[in-house]
Amino acid sequence: METEVHVYAFSIAANLLLSFFPFLIVMVGLCQTFGWRGAKGAIFIALRDYFPDQLGDFITRNLTAFVESMGPLPLFSILLLFFTANGIFEPLEVALNRAWGATTNRTFLKNQIVSLGLIFVCGALALLSTVLTGLNREVLTALTGSQMMNNIGSVVFFKAAALPISILMLFLVYWVLPNVKVSPVQVLPAAIVIGIALEVFKYVNLLLWPWFYAKLRREYGPFVNSAAILFLGFFSAMIVLAGAEWSARHRTTLVTEEEAAHLRAAASSR
Repeated sequence: METEVHVYAFSIAANLLLSFFPFLIVMVGLCQTFGWRGAKGAIFIALRDYFPDQLGDFITRNLTAFVESMGPLPLFSILLLFFTANGIFEPLEVALNRAWGATTNRTFLKNQIVSLGLIFVCGALALLSTVLTGLNREVLTALTGSQMMNNIGSVVFFKAAALPISILMLFLVYWVLPNVKVSPVQVLPAAIVIGIALEVFKYVNLLLWPWFYAKLRREYGPFVNSAAILFLGFFSAMIVLAGAEWSARHRTTLVTEEEAAHLRAAASSR
């Protein structure tokens, strides 16, 4: 509930808005370059799952048009877009360092190296999920020959795979990104709970979406889609930061008690 946390969350959301489309370009471009049509279709299933109605239509329509006009994605473009997409981890590291009580942040260069590693790993996990969903689509098509069963099976498989992969991504972020030594055991429960919380938030968003989108359209007009992504990023960032604070709470309390004991011992010796 501190003002500082809201500043972190809005900074993360702003970087998410700037990083979101380049990351999608890389994902779809890789699938198109290697001929993974099923995985490419799975990416659009994921977009429909997270962004309903007009926003989902807007993103998928423009993403499809952009990638098709671009042609095969060169390796340099992939690296450049990945570098652009890792901007979200800079404010996130500062926020996690605040939660864990780290006295210093990484330098910009070190942050970019760690962030680039995380974006490659998280991107690979997301790509793995879409590839497996795409393979599932192909298998269902071969077995049933029914487009309806194909679509239903793909959505079910994606939803089943998305939660554990999201939890694994959160675990890596909570464990690797802070500029302090963090125990994997300490952040694992938070990653599981926050992964589930984000999934619940997704369905709450779907339930409230017609009212929420109509309100944003009245307030922001032609910028409604950007505002929607920004607000969804802010709420998601607040949930992620709550998990970080929860996982770091015991350590923060322990450090404070040790410091207090050290100060008492120093005072008594004097």
